[in-house]
Amino acid sequence: MPFHLFGIRHHGPGSARSLVAALEALAPDCVLLEGPAEAEPILAVAARPELKPPVALLLYDAEKPQRAVYYPFAVFSPEWQAIQYALRHQVPVRLMDLPQSIQMAQTEAREAALVPAATETEASEVEPDAAEETEEAAEGQVEPGKEGNEASTLEAAFTGDPLEHLARAAGYSDAERWWEHQVEHRKDGKEVFGGIHEAMTALREAALQSGLERRDPEREVLREASMRQTMRAAEKEGFQRIAVVCGAWHTPALANLGPAKEDAARLKGLPKRKVNTTWIPWTYGRLTAASGYGAGVVSPGWYDFLWEFHGGAGRQPGQETRLSVHWLTRVAQLLRGEDLEASSASVIETVRLAEALAALRHRPLPGLEEFNEAVQTVLCLGDPLPLKLISRRLIVSERLGEVPDDVPQVPLAQDLAREQKRLRLPPEATARSLDLDLRKPNDLERSRLLHRLSLLNIAWGERGTGSSSQKGTFHELWTLQWQPEFSVALIEGGVWGNTLSAAASARVRHQADTLSELPALTELVDATLLADLPEAAEYLMNRVQAVAAVASDVGHLLVALPPLAQLLRYGNVRQTDADMVRTVVHGLVARICIGLPGACGSLNDEAAEEMFGRIQPVQAALSLVEQAEWTDSWRVVLRQLIDLPNLHGLIAGRACRLLLDSHQLDAEEAARRLGLALSTANAPAQAAAWVDGFLRDSGLLLMHDEALWRVLDEWVSGLTGDHFSAALPLLRRTFSTFAQAERRQLGNRVASGGRAPISAPVRGVFDVDRANQALPLLAQLLGLKEKEAT
Repeated sequence: MPFHLFGIRHHGPGSARSLVAALEALAPDCVLLEGPAEAEPILAVAARPELKPPVALLLYDAEKPQRAVYYPFAVFSPEWQAIQYALRHQVPVRLMDLPQSIQMAQTEAREAALVPAATETEASEVEPDAAEETEEAAEGQVEPGKEGNEASTLEAAFTGDPLEHLARAAGYSDAERWWEHQVEHRKDGKEVFGGIHEAMTALREAALQSGLERRDPEREVLREASMRQTMRAAEKEGFQRIAVVCGAWHTPALANLGPAKEDAARLKGLPKRKVNTTWIPWTYGRLTAASGYGAGVVSPGWYDFLWEFHGGAGRQPGQETRLSVHWLTRVAQLLRGEDLEASSASVIETVRLAEALAALRHRPLPGLEEFNEAVQTVLCLGDPLPLKLISRRLIVSERLGEVPDDVPQVPLAQDLAREQKRLRLPPEATARSLDLDLRKPNDLERSRLLHRLSLLNIAWGERGTGSSSQKGTFHELWTLQWQPEFSVALIEGGVWGNTLSAAASARVRHQADTLSELPALTELVDATLLADLPEAAEYLMNRVQAVAAVASDVGHLLVALPPLAQLLRYGNVRQTDADMVRTVVHGLVARICIGLPGACGSLNDEAAEEMFGRIQPVQAALSLVEQAEWTDSWRVVLRQLIDLPNLHGLIAGRACRLLLDSHQLDAEEAARRLGLALSTANAPAQAAAWVDGFLRDSGLLLMHDEALWRVLDEWVSGLTGDHFSAALPLLRRTFSTFAQAERRQLGNRVASGGRAPISAPVRGVFDVDRANQALPLLAQLLGLKEKEAT
């Protein structure tokens, strides 16, 4: 037969090196590769230098883009090297897996039948490729460090990893390490594929199952039938040396093609969906098993180093020691860059320890496990914390691939690429902090871009609230980190428009029509104006006005007002038109002032606390806007609240405090009302609630107002034991909101008998001569002549 089977691990540098050597020796005239047939037309792009791994083939349903599948490739992936070999030698390369058009149609059929789909999570990289996840078992992609007895080993075999049997028999803790040392570190890979085929045959004959075969055996049967059909087609075309590159688990099923009629019957008449294909950038972080990727590896950055170090070929004599030196030198450079000690002598000791550990374990050279143990012992002095930095930056790596600009993309993705280039804001896999000064045109445009993406549910930038080196409302803090799944989000967003501006505007109008609660609409107004979408903002404001006109929930009105007031105060920083907001705010203030007294009646403790949290932001918002008409109306309604009978103490106390702060009540009147609230006619709980509303978050008022202090002190002193026990929890809650320094000063005042602490004058003889010695320097500091200073 013309077929030569090469069972590989999907992302293994050792498998890739062995495969390259085997292909060079075989010189095939056709290469068959496990992968979706729909991607064949764009495989030629892989030959272009602008396409830099890690990258992924993205296949998505043309009508439902959220149903998407990723096929990731790293430079050390055997499939990537097989593609590169075929393109370099101008050898036909075919993809032979079951077409995704069929797999997606099957998924849709299961959804329609309301049958739980075993492989349903295709819309994310959690299960990016059914083909790749099947080999999760064959490649030993499990979490390292699993220990157990024979029963747990057998259980593991039926949960997705039959290679556990071979790993345990060889004395390894898990299949990941076994494969790495037996295959990835092999010096001579000429016979490795025969050994892999023999091992997989034995495991399949023992009726062990891979993860997906156990969960969906029918799907695996169809996939392998499609592979055999592609092999038959290549043979019929007359190719004599056909290299078949597939996951190791499949090789026994492809060794004997069997009757073609059976496979044809299985594949006949299967439903299909229209599928689009493109290349997208990928990251090493998304290539890890920890990210949820079924065929992921533990250490893609380490594998990239191995591939780069060996140049994609076999080792040269003496490279074992140099590998240790090169890797640990990188580790030392990283630690030094983070201001951690890593001397040359320590690196030498680390090399010796890693090689000694490998020798004790009867391994030909140190692996990542030995390096990590040696680094933690010597360079990190036993501290595991620096290893997390090494893992993130070196072992996993933060590399992001690149894709040529002319690769087929939806118009929305093309528009984003243009904006990123124009604003000098390239996507990066690492988290990047961005401090935008909105007074600068370029920073203002960057802010608008990030806000528009947020409206499309593309969270490239996360708005920060931390401290900035520059203070002011014209600054925005962002943290940017590009994720591969944003490519699918751009495809999904394409239904709204071909540009970011058009798509974001259309989506805002759609949300405006579907939202019915005023707080959600006003939040959307804020985001829309920040994104500079005037047409959508006008449409949205009309919707807000319509909802506000019939809104009966005063609580919703209170929540809706502060974001709009914020826009009125700072909208011109972004050069947005705030006039449309003013009309809506005017209507909200009027409706709040009319409905607030009624909304505050008969509140229990929980409802009063909720209302308290809504009144305070409204007070701050109206103070910010400084509109006399609105402020006067608000103060009138606050006066109505403090005069209401049976008003909850928390609301009454806060209303009185707000009037005091705005100089609508003097201190004497505030003290009188506090005295009334604390009279014996009121229950202790009601009185304590009034105090809480009046004093919460501000102990300075109590500290410096003698009348308030005296009234509160007399009330507390006059409480009986039972009443004091009932009021104490509320008072403790109030005083817990004071700053620590305020509580300390209040305690000192109580300890002094309630008198305000006054610093005693310094007594003693005044030393005129010593004072005169300071006068020349004081005169120089004040710019005075010495005579004037005296």
